[in-house]
Amino acid sequence: MSTVATRSFQDIRRVLLAHEELALIDVREEDPFAQEHPLFAANIPLSKLELEVFARVPRRDTAITLYDDGEGLAALAGERLSALGYSDVALLQGGLAGWRAAGGELFRDVNVPSKAFGELVESERHTPSLAAEQVQALLDAKADVVVLDARRFDEYQTMSIPGGISVPGAELVLHVAELAPNPATQVIVNCAGRTRSIIGTQSLVNAGIPNPVAALRNGTIGWTLAGQQLAHGQQRSFTHVSDTTRASAAQRARAVADRATVARLDREGLAAWQADNHRTTYLFDVRTPEEYAQGHLPASRSVPGGQLVQETDHVASVRGARLVLVDDDGVRANMSASWLAQMGWQVAVLDGLSAADFSEPGDWQAPLPEQPQVSEIGVDQLHAWLQAPGTVLLDFTTSANYVKRHIPGAHWAIRAQLPQVLEQLPVAERFVLTCGSSLLARFAAADLQALTQTPVYVLEGGTARWIAAGLPLESGETYLAAARSDRYRRPYEGTDNPREAMQGYLDWEFGLIAQLERDGTHGFRVVS
Repeated sequence: MSTVATRSFQDIRRVLLAHEELALIDVREEDPFAQEHPLFAANIPLSKLELEVFARVPRRDTAITLYDDGEGLAALAGERLSALGYSDVALLQGGLAGWRAAGGELFRDVNVPSKAFGELVESERHTPSLAAEQVQALLDAKADVVVLDARRFDEYQTMSIPGGISVPGAELVLHVAELAPNPATQVIVNCAGRTRSIIGTQSLVNAGIPNPVAALRNGTIGWTLAGQQLAHGQQRSFTHVSDTTRASAAQRARAVADRATVARLDREGLAAWQADNHRTTYLFDVRTPEEYAQGHLPASRSVPGGQLVQETDHVASVRGARLVLVDDDGVRANMSASWLAQMGWQVAVLDGLSAADFSEPGDWQAPLPEQPQVSEIGVDQLHAWLQAPGTVLLDFTTSANYVKRHIPGAHWAIRAQLPQVLEQLPVAERFVLTCGSSLLARFAAADLQALTQTPVYVLEGGTARWIAAGLPLESGETYLAAARSDRYRRPYEGTDNPREAMQGYLDWEFGLIAQLERDGTHGFRVVS
């Protein structure tokens, strides 16, 4: 950018209070972002900017404000966004330190708006809950109880309540009647911590199901802190529902959406919203990814409803934008929309669709800019080069993927830290870059070639092609050329977290309502 525009803390605050559109983007890696950031900041690391920004900030004249914490990343991000055609890009005055100095509230962790909203819901609606010891006693007594896990299936498989069934959040109202057909059955909803169990439980309460329902207080964290054993690798999941169950659930969900003043759109209304060049409109299909792949509305993005409510900032990174939700049953879109409306979003459910409208098969593909031209090599060439000194292989996949498996000898690196990474590497006759598919590696190659006279190549098809060829792999933190700051270690994930970290996370969640009050920009409302 020839002249760097800036926006102040007060500028951002004014826009948030006016419910105008704004993308406040933290371009650091996820771990430093999670340590402290403004409430409505979205994290799009400079390392992955080109891969994510078109989907997350689709309108090129959106008011974008970038910041870092003095690392110089925001200015680079601004140059890249301008080159991609974004016309209203500014830097946050003083960066994160400027926000803090102006009295701006700073939040820890990820997906904070949703988590803070969940705490507000429990506070205002007195969402019923049971302690881990109470739930264990019910299970031990073989009481008439069903435990429904509201997280993603992969999270459920990692660790879950013994006997629990995977029913991700937006599926609860649709499936509960067949998972607990006896109205006397006690329904327990759990997640790893608090938010998804609170929202899931309150969804069932709001929908008026006849069963007694309660959240597992503090989720699997509470279960672990109580000294109780979790199960690993469970496979129980919801199944198809009858037409009668679907119709009843749809009626309940529509009533909840109406109470939350969710808007209704038909195809013509959607087209009008999408044709408005002054507003951002996201179109999300909130069914399961499997249903989406079988057939979906063209131009919609697959975001299962429970995750959309939990991780809104990760897919709808323009605060003040409009959201349109799609399903084929009238349950999941209405329930998800009811929560998003209470979280301050302008949200509509698309009505009047027929089976023919879900015409496009396949997975969602992120919109991408033109990819840099690079020199590619195949896996056989790389395998041959690695038999002798001189080739330095860099892997830009996530650190978790690298630790799980990588090409022997590969150095793990972060794209945005390439100047520092180079200092950690041996002398090279050539560099070869890879990642899972080599998509990110292609962008990193252009950056690296600008920093060195050494030839730079990209592995065609990435590490996935190497694996498909049956070539050797290794695992572990064998060669880390950068600290693993690409992902924040969530205290509620995995099975080996210190008790102090888990309790500290719960204490942090309990303090979110006070932080919301101090911040004053959330715009949340909780309906009965």
